[in-house]
Amino acid sequence: MKVSNALSGISRRDLFRLTGQFGLSSVVMGAGALTGAMTLPSLARAAESTYDKRFAKEPKHKLTLGAAGFNPRNLLIERAGVLEFARDLEERTEGEIRVEFIGDNQICGQLNCVEKTQTGVIDMYAASTQNSAGGAPYLNVLDYAYMFPSRASQYHFLYSPESQRILREPLEKRHGLKFLFSHCELRGIQLGNNFAEKPTVTKLEELFGTKNRVTGTQLGRIAMQLLNLNPVPVAWEETLDGLKQGLIDGAETWASAVAYANMSPVVSQSVDLKFFCGTEHTSMSSRVFDAMEPHLQDAIMESAYLAQVHVQAANEAALVKTVGFSDPQLPGTIFAENNVRPAFLADDQIKMAEEMCSPEFNPEPWAQWRERLNNWAGGIDTYQEIYNTAREIPVDTLPENVEPRRWWRAA
Repeated sequence: MKVSNALSGISRRDLFRLTGQFGLSSVVMGAGALTGAMTLPSLARAAESTYDKRFAKEPKHKLTLGAAGFNPRNLLIERAGVLEFARDLEERTEGEIRVEFIGDNQICGQLNCVEKTQTGVIDMYAASTQNSAGGAPYLNVLDYAYMFPSRASQYHFLYSPESQRILREPLEKRHGLKFLFSHCELRGIQLGNNFAEKPTVTKLEELFGTKNRVTGTQLGRIAMQLLNLNPVPVAWEETLDGLKQGLIDGAETWASAVAYANMSPVVSQSVDLKFFCGTEHTSMSSRVFDAMEPHLQDAIMESAYLAQVHVQAANEAALVKTVGFSDPQLPGTIFAENNVRPAFLADDQIKMAEEMCSPEFNPEPWAQWRERLNNWAGGIDTYQEIYNTAREIPVDTLPENVEPRRWWRAA
């Protein structure tokens, strides 16, 4: 089934009618639970069934989850685990917690979901850590260049108890956010129309001097400057047109983001530079979490763990079977249908990029931010400790083979 066809049988008017009858969250969660092409009758049945389960009793706690640009369609492309988390939490707590999912930028967007959670407008959010770093600068700790050699190493770190000490506890203490789970990819350069007629990129130097959109991460800009990638801040709504018209050469993001955000029609090559994190994470207000009864806190953590395990497997499959980020490329995938060519650089080219921009080989440009992040974390060397944890597993470990662990437990 092509994801783009999943909701094709349902009009916007019918969706609004179902939402008015059963509520947005029940429709979205019902849609997320369906397999195969969705029809209006099947979606209506799923929404009604979901509604009946969710409203069987009055909840003790109602939590609002703002999910930037996510909707049932693109959550089948980039498997960020948001709906799985919400559904499991409601079922696990037998309705004591009810989650109101509000996606499609209706309550918050990539840049301000974090602030709306911090100020109490919403209780949880899903957005990239890079875009959220504006409101929670400690999230920059994930964005040192080439700190993670692979997606497997990212998952290993998030499952590790070390992530409590290095990432989660400082984030909670400084910014009032409880980091629950995340999807894991590594960012590359998504080239637009200017490279449509050019051969597939094989050499790092072919990217030198290109002009590329950058997201909200401060550390990501350092890496791009060191790689001569000319980072320029461009509003998201102007990025697609900029790529299409050739006003910018590319944009730094990850493969499934290209597919889910409908960038594929204006992207010609997806260059797998792997130079820093692309992590679409879900966090909640630590104040809200701390106010929960202990058994409900346990339930939130267990549902976060389930979502993390789901994401690890589902997004790896979706990258190949849905997005088309593979070589050879599967027919019928989003990249194949839009003539997006994945460009997987050879190891020597990645090593060249690492030697140009990583703190390991070029520490001075990172020193100010590294000192700041280290101070926020209580004096530990954030880069070196994450770097070491990321390399506890063999470099050729497949992401789907990383052992899941409950990171909040020491044993």
